[in-house]
This record gives sequence, C-alpha cells and structure tokens, in this order.
Amino acid sequence: MNTVKSSPHIHGPLRTDKAMLMVTIALLPAALWGVYAFGFRALFTLIVAIASSLLTEFLLGKVSHESTLRDGSALVTGLLVGMNMPPLAYHQFYIPLIASAFAITVVKWTFGGLGCNWMNPALAGRVFVFFSFTSQMSSFILPRTLSVDSLSSATPLSAMKTAMTAGAAGRSSELLALPVTEFAQNVADKLDISPYAVDAFLGNRAGCIGEVSAVLLLLGGLFLLWRGIITWRIPVVYIGSFAILSWMFGGIPYGLGAFHGEILLPVFSGGLMLGAFFMATDWVTTPTTPKGEIVFAIGCGFFTFLIRYFGSLPEGVSLAIILMNITVPLIEKATRVKRFGYVKPEKKAKEAKA
Repeated sequence: MNTVKSSPHIHGPLRTDKAMLMVTIALLPAALWGVYAFGFRALFTLIVAIASSLLTEFLLGKVSHESTLRDGSALVTGLLVGMNMPPLAYHQFYIPLIASAFAITVVKWTFGGLGCNWMNPALAGRVFVFFSFTSQMSSFILPRTLSVDSLSSATPLSAMKTAMTAGAAGRSSELLALPVTEFAQNVADKLDISPYAVDAFLGNRAGCIGEVSAVLLLLGGLFLLWRGIITWRIPVVYIGSFAILSWMFGGIPYGLGAFHGEILLPVFSGGLMLGAFFMATDWVTTPTTPKGEIVFAIGCGFFTFLIRYFGSLPEGVSLAIILMNITVPLIEKATRVKRFGYVKPEKKAKEAKA
C-alpha cells in the first residue's frame, strides 16, 4: 500500500533527511567562520538556537505522536536562525531561543509540519524577534580579523543607510569610519574597487554570525547546486536582479543620479548571499515551475532593493523573501505547465458546435 505524504516531493533516490544533511554541510563553513570571527559568543548563540529548535520539534512530535527529528529539518531551521542572529545575542540568550521556538511551533507545526508551511520558518523566526527586540537585533561588533577591539560597530549597510541623508559626500565619510584590513586595501587599490567590498566578500566585517563571509556562502551554494539540492534560477536571478537595480537606481538616494550605484558592496553585504542560496531556495515555500522560480527571484531582488534603498531599514532580505512567499500560489497558478493533450472546456464546446 502506497502512502501519499505532503510536499516536498522529489522523484529520485534523494530523501529529505539526506537533503537536509547536504544543506547543513553547505552552511557549516560560513557558520564556523562566524564562530572564529566573533568567538565564544557566536558559538553559544548557535547552540541555543539549534537546541531550542530540536527541543521544540521533539516536544511537538510527542504531542502529535509523530517522530520528525530524523528528517533534519529542525536542525537546519535552528542553524539558520542562529546564523541570522547578531553575535551580541548571547547576552540575551532568550532571543535565539524564542526565534527557533516560534519558527518551529507557529510557522511549521501550526500549518501541519514539514511541507505545509507557507513561509520559511527560520526567516519568520528572525523577523519575529527583530521587531520584538529591535535594539538587541541591531547591535553588532567588529570581527577579530580586523585586529581591533571588539567594539560595537555599524554594518556596511547601516553605514550606507545613514549616509543617504548626507548625499554623495556623506556616503564616503560614513564608510571611511569603518576599519578595513590591509589586504583588502591592497586588493582594492589594484582592482580599483571598494576595500569594504573586499572585506565583505572575505568575511571581515560586522554583521550577523552566518552572513559575514560572502565567499563561504557562495561556496556552500555552489555545493548545493553541484549536489542537485537547488537550481541556479533563484539565487542567480535574485542576486542578478538586485545588482542591476542597485547599479541603475542605487545612486539616486545619495544624489548621484541613475546608473551610478555600487554593485559589489551591496551584493556582498547583509544577508543577500545567505538568503539567496539557503532561504529563497526552500523547496516548500518557493515555486516549482522554472518560470515561477524566475518570477519569484525577480520579486525578491526588487523588494530587497526597495527596502534597502528607499525603506527605513538597512536590510530587506528577510522581508523580501517572506513577501514573495505570500505570492507563491499565484505564481504557481500563472506559470504552471499545461498538461499534455489538455483542451480548455470552452474550446471543446466551440469545436463541438463546429
């Protein structure tokens, strides 16, 4: 007797637990870099987030008499929640704890468990605690790789947001207040690019634990592409559409006009790489058709750009993906593949009359 279960459905030998293991492996380099860059505080935050996720999943499984820990989805959710936390969250350990518990209980289990949630649980948990504890979730420190004391610091995105009110000159002065590594400065001088973009690519900047190293997130994303866990459409189109919009209109808030916006620094900063490869590609909450994936990714890029450059928040990845998660049923309906041999009823009626 065959049993029909909820999505995600994959035709092939790949099982959900194996897929989640691959995602965990892909996330580990960026997570470990966060631990190295920010120290024990980052490790403690990750442990609290993962433990809260696993414990909540276990308890809800007991209530529903369904064992769900083995599929690995709770582990990935907890890891993503922890990676989306600022290093200083260890001072208020209840923040990652609440975020993971909210993600599993409200977003995942309330809607029926894995395959039934309409938005990414980790993103929802992160957004929930961001608006509940905005001050704590907006406090960042410099990584040890900058060879300076771990003092509170602005992220490149928050510095750029502050500079928008001061025009083009203010844009430079705000960023010059942030330290850079000597290696980044040397590379920037040779390639004529921003040294902050080089440090953001390598992971030498303030930010959330798992989002600071763009290169390690990129390598993790390429690993998932190689293993067939995700397709190229969503991450490539998401990042590409955001980069194009940043170049075309990103200079306007600084008084520079159109086609004068930066590309590399906005792409490598914030949670864009983490969101594009690991959260916007969630099997359950994204379209299943190729055209639908492209439409979804363009929408994510547009909303991320809109919130970052013209909204009140310096970051917009989480909200952009959640907004597009809402539209997935409509995108699926508009882009679904026509069944072979299917003829619309009205067309059948016309042919019958003829």
